[in-house]
Amino acid sequence: MAGWELEEAVARAMGSTVRSSCGVAGGDINDAREMTLADGRVVFVKSNLGADPTMFSAEARGLAWLAQARALRVPEVLAVGENLLVLERISAVRRRPDFDQRLGRDLAALHRFGAPGFGLDHDNFIGRLPQSNAPAPNWPDFYRSRRLEPQLRLARDAGLCSSAMARGFDRLFTALDERVGPAEPPARLHGDLWGGNVIVDETGAGCLIDPAVYGGHREVDLAMMRLFGGFGPRVFAAYEEAWPLSPGHQERVPLYQLYFLMVHVNLFGGPYLAQAEHTLRAIA
Repeated sequence: MAGWELEEAVARAMGSTVRSSCGVAGGDINDAREMTLADGRVVFVKSNLGADPTMFSAEARGLAWLAQARALRVPEVLAVGENLLVLERISAVRRRPDFDQRLGRDLAALHRFGAPGFGLDHDNFIGRLPQSNAPAPNWPDFYRSRRLEPQLRLARDAGLCSSAMARGFDRLFTALDERVGPAEPPARLHGDLWGGNVIVDETGAGCLIDPAVYGGHREVDLAMMRLFGGFGPRVFAAYEEAWPLSPGHQERVPLYQLYFLMVHVNLFGGPYLAQAEHTLRAIA
């Protein structure tokens, strides 16, 4: 979408013309801009002409779903269309001294708020990949059929699945029911909780962005937080204090990182293939 077309679309959605616009860091999937409107409002705009027409509406619904818990802040959705999403602009300041502890406690509260079941009433996306949230009767079935199997199929279709990977998944699926840990009620998950999806708001507290939400096992969010770093030990200690994890959770971290590694295999290819195969060997 050309710059003037985007500005016109935002003006129609917001009821005010755009006075100025500048690009900001926004990942490698969508264009991200900060726009100042003629009425003085400053907004954050994501756009992508080639995106699935449901992608931004799914993101808006995900933010609203997280906001229901009143546990961690999410940006307010101001407008949504097929090719754009307009959010309140979060003006970051320095982290407050208790940022990590508060983030851990608030994340535990978000998870504990829960979900109606394993899955969600609509599908969404992780990155630009579609993510099925069709409900399943239990967590092992959901993790197998809605998370791991679709990513494995994508890798096979793209010629990225080695024989070693296929054998590893076969072994894992045979034992998955015993590997997922004790049964727990479904938690309200962010779904893609790497360090870049937690920003600092005007009060110095954490704010969640770019969700891939669903009802699932809370250890999934915590495993993703450990995959690429960005979260200090005080976050996890505060979480554990607020809502202790089940025995053996440390050993399950690679199992729940596997989904995200396969997503990265399918999004970015080769660099993550060896890491996914190594993880499979360690858990299967």
